[in-house]
Amino acid sequence: QVQLVESGGGLVQAGGSLRLSCAVSGRTFSTYHIAWFRQAPGKGREFVTAISRRTSITTYADSVKGRFTIVRDNAKNTVYLQMNSLKPEDTAVYYCAAAEGPLTTREYEYNFWGQGTQVTVSS
Repeated sequence: QVQLVESGGGLVQAGGSLRLSCAVSGRTFSTYHIAWFRQAPGKGREFVTAISRRTSITTYADSVKGRFTIVRDNAKNTVYLQMNSLKPEDTAVYYCAAAEGPLTTREYEYNFWGQGTQVTVSS
Protein backbone atom coordinates (compact mmCIF):
# COMPACT_ATOMS: atom_id res chain seq x y z
CA GLN A 1 0.00 0.00 0.00
CA VAL A 2 1.11 3.53 -0.76
CA GLN A 3 0.19 6.68 1.16
CA LEU A 4 0.35 10.15 -0.36
CA VAL A 5 0.04 13.36 1.64
CA GLU A 6 -0.25 16.77 -0.03
CA SER A 7 0.67 20.04 1.59
CA GLY A 8 1.40 23.63 0.66
CA GLY A 9 -1.97 24.84 -0.49
CA GLY A 10 -3.40 28.18 0.51
CA LEU A 11 -4.72 31.55 -0.60
CA VAL A 12 -2.67 33.62 -3.02
CA GLN A 13 -3.30 36.64 -5.23
CA ALA A 14 -3.35 36.34 -8.99
CA GLY A 15 0.18 36.43 -10.34
CA GLY A 16 1.59 34.88 -7.19
CA SER A 17 3.26 31.54 -6.57
CA LEU A 18 2.80 28.45 -4.43
CA ARG A 19 4.73 25.22 -4.06
CA LEU A 20 2.82 22.05 -3.32
CA SER A 21 4.44 18.95 -1.88
CA CYS A 22 3.41 15.32 -2.15
CA ALA A 23 5.08 13.05 0.40
CA VAL A 24 4.92 9.37 -0.51
CA SER A 25 5.37 6.47 1.90
CA GLY A 26 4.66 2.79 2.16
CA ARG A 27 6.53 1.30 -0.79
CA THR A 28 9.50 2.05 -2.99
CA PHE A 29 9.01 5.57 -4.23
CA SER A 30 10.89 5.03 -7.48
CA THR A 31 8.35 2.35 -8.48
CA TYR A 32 5.70 4.98 -9.21
CA HIS A 33 4.94 7.68 -11.69
CA ILE A 34 3.46 10.62 -9.79
CA ALA A 35 0.86 13.02 -11.11
CA TRP A 36 -1.07 16.06 -9.97
CA PHE A 37 -4.75 16.44 -10.73
CA ARG A 38 -7.11 19.20 -9.68
CA GLN A 39 -10.82 19.63 -9.18
CA ALA A 40 -12.49 23.02 -9.27
CA PRO A 41 -15.89 23.61 -7.65
CA GLY A 42 -18.66 22.05 -9.73
CA LYS A 43 -16.24 20.46 -12.20
CA GLY A 44 -14.66 17.08 -12.76
CA ARG A 45 -11.12 16.22 -11.82
CA GLU A 46 -8.58 17.16 -14.49
CA PHE A 47 -4.99 16.22 -15.19
CA VAL A 48 -2.36 18.88 -14.42
CA THR A 49 1.06 17.26 -14.74
CA ALA A 50 2.98 14.02 -14.22
CA ILE A 51 6.56 12.87 -13.78
CA SER A 52 7.95 9.45 -14.60
CA ARG A 53 9.38 7.16 -11.97
CA ARG A 54 13.05 6.90 -12.92
CA THR A 55 13.87 9.22 -15.82
CA SER A 56 11.81 12.19 -14.57
CA ILE A 57 10.16 12.67 -17.93
CA THR A 58 7.38 15.21 -17.48
CA THR A 59 4.12 16.06 -19.17
CA TYR A 60 1.82 19.03 -18.61
CA ALA A 61 -1.69 20.09 -19.42
CA ASP A 62 -1.73 22.96 -21.92
CA SER A 63 -3.43 25.20 -19.37
CA VAL A 64 -0.41 25.12 -17.03
CA LYS A 65 2.48 24.68 -19.46
CA GLY A 66 5.14 27.31 -18.87
CA ARG A 67 3.74 28.25 -15.46
CA PHE A 68 3.90 25.02 -13.43
CA THR A 69 6.90 22.76 -12.86
CA ILE A 70 6.91 19.26 -11.40
CA VAL A 71 10.03 17.76 -9.88
CA ARG A 72 10.73 14.70 -7.78
CA ASP A 73 13.27 14.17 -5.04
CA ASN A 74 13.78 10.42 -4.79
CA ALA A 75 15.97 10.84 -1.69
CA LYS A 76 13.07 12.50 0.14
CA ASN A 77 10.26 10.45 -1.43
CA THR A 78 8.60 13.71 -2.35
CA VAL A 79 7.24 15.34 -5.49
CA TYR A 80 6.90 19.10 -5.74
CA LEU A 81 4.64 21.23 -7.87
CA GLN A 82 5.92 24.77 -8.30
CA MET A 83 3.08 26.99 -9.48
CA ASN A 84 3.92 30.44 -10.79
CA SER A 85 1.84 33.19 -12.41
CA LEU A 86 -1.26 31.79 -10.77
CA LYS A 87 -4.66 32.69 -12.16
CA PRO A 88 -8.12 32.62 -10.56
CA GLU A 89 -8.99 29.68 -12.82
CA ASP A 90 -6.25 27.66 -11.08
CA THR A 91 -8.44 27.62 -7.97
CA ALA A 92 -9.13 23.98 -7.11
CA VAL A 93 -8.38 21.13 -4.78
CA TYR A 94 -5.08 19.65 -5.92
CA TYR A 95 -4.47 15.92 -5.59
CA CYS A 96 -1.34 13.90 -6.10
CA ALA A 97 -1.61 10.33 -7.32
CA ALA A 98 0.66 7.35 -7.99
CA ALA A 99 0.63 4.89 -10.88
CA GLU A 100 2.59 1.69 -11.49
CA GLY A 101 1.75 1.31 -15.16
CA PRO A 102 2.81 3.53 -18.07
CA LEU A 103 3.18 7.28 -17.58
CA THR A 104 -0.30 8.56 -18.32
CA THR A 105 -2.66 11.50 -18.06
CA ARG A 106 -5.67 9.23 -17.46
CA GLU A 107 -7.15 9.46 -13.98
CA TYR A 108 -8.26 5.83 -13.85
CA GLU A 109 -4.70 4.60 -14.37
CA TYR A 110 -3.65 6.03 -10.99
CA ASN A 111 -4.07 3.53 -8.17
CA PHE A 112 -3.29 5.65 -5.11
CA TRP A 113 -4.45 9.14 -4.17
CA GLY A 114 -3.84 11.73 -1.51
CA GLN A 115 -6.56 13.63 0.32
CA GLY A 116 -6.01 16.88 -1.57
CA THR A 117 -4.95 20.40 -0.71
CA GLN A 118 -6.93 23.55 -1.46
CA VAL A 119 -5.46 26.25 -3.67
CA THR A 120 -7.39 29.50 -3.94
CA VAL A 121 -6.28 32.30 -6.25
CA SER A 122 -7.95 35.66 -5.74
CA SER A 123 -8.32 38.21 -8.51
